[in-house]
Amino acid sequence: MFSKYKKSASGKAPSSASAAIHKLQTARSSAGGSSAPASPVSAATSEVRSFRKPQPTKAAAPVAADKDKKRKERLQEIKLQVHKALLENLNLAALETATENDLKTEISAISGETLEELGMVLNREERLALNQDLYDEVTGLGPLETLLKDDSVNDILVNGPQQIFVERAGKLQLTDVTFKDEKHLLRIIDKIVSAVGRRVDESNPYVDARLSDGSRFNAMVGPIAIDGSLVSIRKFKKEKLAIDDLVKFGAFTEEMAAYLQAAVATRLNVIVSGGTGSGKTTTLNALSSFIDDSERILTIEDTAELQLQQTHVGRMESRPPNVEGKGAVTQRDCLRNALRMRPDRIIVGETRGEEVIDMLQAMNTGHDGSMTTIHANSARDGVSRLENMIAMAGIEMPIKAVRSQIASAVNLIVQASRLQDGSRRIVSITEITGMEGDVISMQEIFRYQRVGLTPDNKIIGHFTATGVRSHFSERFRLWGYDLPPQIFEPYAAE
Repeated sequence: MFSKYKKSASGKAPSSASAAIHKLQTARSSAGGSSAPASPVSAATSEVRSFRKPQPTKAAAPVAADKDKKRKERLQEIKLQVHKALLENLNLAALETATENDLKTEISAISGETLEELGMVLNREERLALNQDLYDEVTGLGPLETLLKDDSVNDILVNGPQQIFVERAGKLQLTDVTFKDEKHLLRIIDKIVSAVGRRVDESNPYVDARLSDGSRFNAMVGPIAIDGSLVSIRKFKKEKLAIDDLVKFGAFTEEMAAYLQAAVATRLNVIVSGGTGSGKTTTLNALSSFIDDSERILTIEDTAELQLQQTHVGRMESRPPNVEGKGAVTQRDCLRNALRMRPDRIIVGETRGEEVIDMLQAMNTGHDGSMTTIHANSARDGVSRLENMIAMAGIEMPIKAVRSQIASAVNLIVQASRLQDGSRRIVSITEITGMEGDVISMQEIFRYQRVGLTPDNKIIGHFTATGVRSHFSERFRLWGYDLPPQIFEPYAAE
């Protein structure tokens, strides 16, 4: 039995791979190679490895030494017991009117008494850290509070109670911040969502919410989240970045800024395209600074993030259904009502569904200068995504009519991207110039030209014009933005 598949001890015919290796060795020896017999496996492997870029070693997770780890676990146990004592002794109803100093004093007194009862002694540093943690538990979001206060952190990503990542300067980093257990994490999640009238449990295992400071919050709990609840927080920037800041950070050049100023001021319809975390909303915020203060602007978002500085701004936010599945207000509902509110411009935070129909119609019917963002990897992909969203909305239109609608509505696509080294760039500015047969015609005005990579994986590149003069140059001139021709001339890196 199984004799057909049994490996023979001797007299086995060489496989095709073995024959190939044998032939390679024979060729090498005949070419004057070393007379020492080389292992077939090592010969083949070295042949492959000689072309392979050495892989960086995996970064070690921030694991504390045994002594520090035990100390941290001990402090966690103490904190848990003192927290229970706090809940028993604090007058929770009076917390709303208590000042920060009074509350901290009260927490310090109760924790001191509890530590004496437990017979535990902490040094001054540990006691201060314990009191701050307890204060964060009572008034804030527990372990997340420190990360929320850190201005260098852009995103907080929780993968279960023991693994919390943050994004700094476009790069993800594992922190040493942890929750006690899954119950502790669920308590913080419930604290966040209940504050905005939502709930999350097994029957409704995911939720979108907004923190008190405007940060976006998303959570998924079991049974959907297998290894512990998943939480992501996109922090709200208290100070919005202006055009000068983006130029300073290298997101684009002065020439590109001058062009974008002319485009927004002369009321071209602009779409900011890019992937998740590429800086679309930041770019849209910066572009909005070029809008004249006398114009009436209406903004529509799922989660309010835009920070417009103009005087006449009306902000709207969509609303999900309630527990009974009723009361939902979509972006499309907001957009339809916005059209009746005499806006000069409409800005949609992100177009991702059937509201694309109303957005394009608004751009085509006297609301010039409207802006939105979409998820796409290039300007051409952005146009394809608009076509797909129209199809998903259930509108049966010939493809030529759809493309004609897009070509007449959208004037400019600004492509944002987060590059592999974490830097964010405006990698392309593309104009839509009309239709050629059944195809939307486009021309790229500026692009980011990548040249190479430094040894520490930093991208080398520069911005350049493509040499194509803007299709809207005459429009710019008539509105008083006569851009010099040299802006559109290609230029190399300095």
